[in-house]
Order: sequence, then C-alpha cells, then structure tokens
Amino acid sequence: MMTEPITSPTEPIAEPVAKRRKNANMLRMFFGNWKSLIGVILFLIFVVIAVFAPLIAPYNPLSTNFTQNLAPSAKHLLGTTTTGQDIFSQFIFGTRATLIVGVGAGLISTFIGLIFGVTGGYHGGWIDNILNFISNIFLVLPSLALLIVVESLVKSTTPLLNGLIIGLTGWAWGARVFRAQAMSLRGREFVTAAKLSGASSLRIMVTEIIPNMTSVIASNIIFAILGAILAESGLAFLGLESVNSVSWGTMLYWSQSGGALLNGAWYWFVPPGLGIALVGLSLVLMNFSIDQITNPRLRQEQGGKRRGRKSARIGA
Repeated sequence: MMTEPITSPTEPIAEPVAKRRKNANMLRMFFGNWKSLIGVILFLIFVVIAVFAPLIAPYNPLSTNFTQNLAPSAKHLLGTTTTGQDIFSQFIFGTRATLIVGVGAGLISTFIGLIFGVTGGYHGGWIDNILNFISNIFLVLPSLALLIVVESLVKSTTPLLNGLIIGLTGWAWGARVFRAQAMSLRGREFVTAAKLSGASSLRIMVTEIIPNMTSVIASNIIFAILGAILAESGLAFLGLESVNSVSWGTMLYWSQSGGALLNGAWYWFVPPGLGIALVGLSLVLMNFSIDQITNPRLRQEQGGKRRGRKSARIGA
C-alpha cells in the first residue's frame, strides 16, 4: 500500500512568511528613503487639509462679506480678493476640490487603461487590434484641445465633472504601457501553468498578470493624478469651469482677472500655484522610491552607495 509523503508543517508556512518578509523589506526601503519620506509627508499634509477643510477654514470661501483687497493679517491670513472673499479659506477648500479631482481622475484613467491594455496585450489578435485602434485614436488627439472642446459642449462644469472628463479622455498612454507589459508577461511560466490548470482568461489577467504589474500601475496612478491636477487647473484658469466652484485653478483664474499680478497681490496667486507645485513634488518623490524598490539595479546601486559611505566613516 502506497503512503503519501509526510510534509513538514513548516513548509506551507514558509512561502507566506517569505512573502511577508519581502513586503516588509519593501515598506522599510520605501519609508527609509528620504525622498519617499518627504513625498509621503507632503502629500499627507494636503490630504489632512482636504479632509478637515471645514474645520480648518475660518470662513465660507464664497462669502463676500469682508473688505475688499485686504493684505494678509491675523484676521485674514492670506488677505481678501477684489470681491471680499477670504483667500485662505478658498485655498483650504480648493485643496479638497483639487485633490478629489486629481485622485479620482487618476484612478479612472488607470482603470480604463488597465482594461484596454491588459485585455489587448493578453489576448492579442483581433481583440488587440480593435482595442489598440481605439487607444491610438485617443493618443493622436491633442489632449488639451480635446478637453477644451468637451468642456465647451458641457456648460457650467464643476471640478468633479472636469475630473470625470479628464479621467475618461486621459487613459490612452497608460493603456499602451499596460499592453506592452501584458504582452511580455503572457508567455511566462506561471501564466502557462494557470492556463493548463483550467483558469479562465479573466482570472489569469486579474490574479496572475496584473499583480506582476504593480510598480507600473503605481507609477501610472501617480503621474495620472499629477496630470489630472494640472489639466483641471489649466481648464479652470482658462475659464472653462463654473465661477461658483472653488479650486486652485479657479483661484488662479480670479487672481488673473482681478489684476493680482499687476497690483502686487502675491498672496492671491502664489498659494494655489505653490500648492500645485508641492503636490506635484510629493508625487514625483514617491515615484522615485517606487522605481528604486522595483528596479533591482537601482537597489544595488543604492546599497553600494550606502556601503561605501559606511566604509568611509569606519575608515575615518
């Protein structure tokens, strides 16, 4: 009578333990890098401002009950506009609107790009030809011109509607990247093993291919968020957004319309511009660390630099 081999009780646990150890090392590397740490702190500061905007802002951002063109003071930290609105309150609520637009549009565009890119790259053939043809149409269309045309057709748009439009029209570049990654992964051994085990195409794409594209997806989300923030701010600055909405882009629009630059009212246009720049900086810094974690060559170079500095200190 044949007996089944006895396995050690530690064998099934070894793989999850190794995976947890690997994830812990990646997190330690991410938060141990000064670039990523600065980026995370900056981004979290803006997230906290956006979440607690009603508690932080001292006044209603649309209220016009204050004296016009006031300089920064204890009562109005960033002064007032030409219509008597508190600029600091507008900046706080504009942070919420801008981040919602950026994160929402980034996630929407990444999700659509994943569907088109992974589906076409995995299946190939006529499915890939059709999806790639649609992606190429969105690629050759000028993004800013397309957004302006869509915005002109939709009257009195809000930041949320602008974010939806940006997300639905800005997915093509991500789709091309995801398609190339899926084409390189579909011939790997683990994908072949999943096919032989009888897994469906959808299951293979969701459980086998997409998890191996985590770094690419994370980088795409980061740059999609940054692109969405810049696009929304540009559209609002051009006046293609409701004048009753409050975002960093509309603050720049009203500061330009109110002659803030000519009158030396730096406290009106500098805060929203600086906010956009700092959010972009935080996203770029986090993306540097993602590249370092996922690229073995960069990890080895960074480790060699750390060992060289340590040896130099020991020698000194």
